[in-house]
Amino acid sequence: MGMGFGIFLLAAGAILTWAVGDQTSVIDLPTVGYILMAAGVLSILLGLVMNTQRNNTTHREIIERDSRGETRYRDRDGY
Repeated sequence: MGMGFGIFLLAAGAILTWAVGDQTSVIDLPTVGYILMAAGVLSILLGLVMNTQRNNTTHREIIERDSRGETRYRDRDGY
């Protein structure tokens, strides 16, 4: 969701910056466009970082053997 929203913000900002030619006395549309593009780039970068961290998880399986020779397996996620 983060990367899709970032692309949307980037596109909306580019449209406001370069495609819309209206002039208003209340708000400067090119400035709003630049702000939206910056927020879009930040959102895309944060989405990439979050995906990279999610893909770097490892899983460890713990094998315990007791004195009778019985084996028990446990999964430990996130280690």
